[in-house]
Amino acid sequence: MSHRVTPYRITDVHIHIQPWRDLKPHVMEVMRRGKEQHWEFLISIMDDPQALLQILDQAGAWRVGLVNYPSPDIMGFTNSTNDFAAKYASANPERLLPYGGVHPRFTTDPEGDVDRLVDLGIRTLKIHPNHQVFPANAYTNGMEMLGRIYRRCETRGLPVMVHTGTSIFPGARSKYGNPMELDDIAIDFPNLPIIMAHGGRPLYMEEAFFILRRHRHVRLDVSGIPPLKLLDYFPRLTEIVDRVLWGTDWPSPGVSDLRQNVDQFLTLPLSEAHRRAVLETNALTLFPAS
Repeated sequence: MSHRVTPYRITDVHIHIQPWRDLKPHVMEVMRRGKEQHWEFLISIMDDPQALLQILDQAGAWRVGLVNYPSPDIMGFTNSTNDFAAKYASANPERLLPYGGVHPRFTTDPEGDVDRLVDLGIRTLKIHPNHQVFPANAYTNGMEMLGRIYRRCETRGLPVMVHTGTSIFPGARSKYGNPMELDDIAIDFPNLPIIMAHGGRPLYMEEAFFILRRHRHVRLDVSGIPPLKLLDYFPRLTEIVDRVLWGTDWPSPGVSDLRQNVDQFLTLPLSEAHRRAVLETNALTLFPAS
């Protein structure tokens, strides 16, 4: 397949390249749904960064963020997911941005664990309230370790991505997906770069937009939102367009092709400057080219 030519240096800040073999069997069953014919191919990509880079070339994508986080009790991912991400991304540090996590319910040394992520070259810490089973602002109600994680990330300049919205995986607690909980984080850690993943879809878009308008250091990652519905979900998107990050959530359910999402996004009635901001320049501000 030939490489796609694109006028943008596209950064997709949210794809799932993870050690899927570690998934709990009932979680893997859900992950496989709709991907049965391509499952072995997808598993092989998790072992081979060069295969992923070829897919990026074919799609006309420059860089991707490799979402990883520990969730040993719900998903099956342990802290080894951090080492996996760092090693995988080392195949091409310019184009592969590794994400990792520290689980506040399992860490005994939150500051040291954040420092270890930085030392590994991790570019973003992922908090997944639905899969880690706590609200994103649980430090306001006694979860001290979570507050210490945020504080250390703020000190080290490590962005934090927080999942918002629902999750379909067994054991996931979607009640923890409300973006309003980011209000506390943005107030209490004013110098922490926060990425709101998924914009609260499919239930909490109004709450998401309120947070984005109120807090300038919160960015919107549009992954998981069908591109053709983006302006239905966020009709005033242009008001925050300087903080919108392109993402697809590939290869999650419903996202079959990286390029198809881009092509659909390009049909939206947005200006050339706004398209370039979302696909290219906003991510370069947050993640300068290495």
